[in-house]
Amino acid sequence: MEGCKLTPGHMFSETSTAEPPTQSNGALEGGATGPSAPKPSQLDAQLRRLGDNSVRFARLPAADKAQLLREVARRFYAQSAAMVEVANRAKAVEPESMLAGEEWFSGPVISLRGMRLFAQSLDDVARYGAPRIPDSHLTTLASGQRAVRLTPGDAYDSALFRGWRADAWLEPGVELQRIAESQASFYRERDPDGRVVLVLGAGNVASISVLDVLYHSFVEGSVCLLKMSPVNAYLLPFYERAFEPLIAQGFLAITHGAGEVGAYLTAHAGVEAIHVTGSADTHDLIVWGPPGPEREARRRSNSPLTHKRVTSELGNISPVLVVPARYTDAELSAAARSIAGMVVHNASFNCNAAKMLVTARGWPQREDLLRRVGEVLTKSPTRRAYYPGARGRFSSLLAAAADAKVERFGEPGEGALPWTLITGLDPSSESPLFRVEPFCAILSEVSLEATDAAEFLALAADFANERLWGTLNVMLIAPPSVEKDPALAGSLAAAVAALRYGTVSVNLWPAAGYGLGSPPWGGYPGATLADVQSGIGWGHNALLLDHVQKVVLHGPLLGFPQPFWFPGHAHLSELGAALAGVEASPGLGGVLRAAWAAVRP
Repeated sequence: MEGCKLTPGHMFSETSTAEPPTQSNGALEGGATGPSAPKPSQLDAQLRRLGDNSVRFARLPAADKAQLLREVARRFYAQSAAMVEVANRAKAVEPESMLAGEEWFSGPVISLRGMRLFAQSLDDVARYGAPRIPDSHLTTLASGQRAVRLTPGDAYDSALFRGWRADAWLEPGVELQRIAESQASFYRERDPDGRVVLVLGAGNVASISVLDVLYHSFVEGSVCLLKMSPVNAYLLPFYERAFEPLIAQGFLAITHGAGEVGAYLTAHAGVEAIHVTGSADTHDLIVWGPPGPEREARRRSNSPLTHKRVTSELGNISPVLVVPARYTDAELSAAARSIAGMVVHNASFNCNAAKMLVTARGWPQREDLLRRVGEVLTKSPTRRAYYPGARGRFSSLLAAAADAKVERFGEPGEGALPWTLITGLDPSSESPLFRVEPFCAILSEVSLEATDAAEFLALAADFANERLWGTLNVMLIAPPSVEKDPALAGSLAAAVAALRYGTVSVNLWPAAGYGLGSPPWGGYPGATLADVQSGIGWGHNALLLDHVQKVVLHGPLLGFPQPFWFPGHAHLSELGAALAGVEASPGLGGVLRAAWAAVRP
């Protein structure tokens, strides 16, 4: 539905009942076809079967779960190419274009990696009671907090993600000896009870629903009913075939449908917990009811409509804090390509797409960076705005930015939106762009008054924490000279520590944390049903860690080979297919094929 009102958190998945996707007689946008909606009796039967088998799954030995998961991965990989093809067709991406490779990463690569890592962890649970963490991967931060090295986790990580590092920072007070004790807490329960979880699936990225099911099934021991979003219901038959080993035993069921199906299921007595990857609107509709005085009265009295456990991942206005240092030409170019790549990937329908550049007003290279970002956007093909409500959000946010400078890049084709850069926002204003996630082709910029890099880092961290909606992910861009300067390196470390986001990343798109599988993924702890921000609880988390505060990523600004999200990667489909093969069946040959696809001109 176009012309939607401005609301926070229009996100990465489940659409609210106010914004159904364009659909007619089962035909979805992009030419894909969705199945007809299920009847209540069919949903009842699925939930009864899940309930009947929930205890059996909960108490199934970890080794047996690992075996089931490896069979799912084998079947999933066999369908990967077909899944990529149908997803590209639905998003109006030509199969021979450079863009076609994105779906390999958004779907099969990340999904298969998650399956491989979870199966390995389940093997460790069977042998040792919890996933093994080498002593060398346990560190103590300057603050005294404990951290766990997640990536690189093995030789494959070292080969495939050169220079990347991911650490889980644990909550203050967690001692090293408690890490192993609190890992895999579900598997330490004696005769655990089963639970039925409704997973409201995402519509924009194929791997989201897969990883949500993996987490609730294999970290928390629940059986799941996955409701596919109408936006990507075309994937349902592929998922049914891939997950047949779980479905056949009553450990998983998959359905589909629009808002009325979701409403029926969230209120169903057979559902004991709910997980939402989507918008804050959808979350609040489930928890507090339709907008209006009654909702606000319930919120004030803390009387939610549901007393089921509700977990969620709800996106944010993803900030990119650009440290005002002296960048070389190559470093500035890499920064611009990285920023633009985070915008154009998947037509900007990602919860971790770059949405708010934060710069220093007096930084001499500010205008040069903005110009280079515009040049990259100009060369990047515009994309079909396939996600429901995108045109309405685009128009509304542009109308609210009348006092700022607005530039459009690229020639929008049929159904596409131009890449749009809004610069010079007043940091003291109440701009909707600080409160509303632009789930469309918009990137904004705000500049802060800072005299040097150290002052900027402190101001920018405070601005991101206090003025921007959401707590999911934030990125800092800094050249090597910053980290070589002891004083600036200390200021950078202080900003990383101060940022209240679930994932804080230096020089890497935070989506890397989403895709690596072992890092927990979710909003910063502390959200409530009444003030949900980017959501409640963690997902992914292949090492089954408890007491996580945040994940911190770090990578080189000038990496080799170039990251997959940089626009214009000539062999992205080849690289994605090779990486999917590595995750499905690790081996030197697959690593070499991926390396060649990554570096060849």
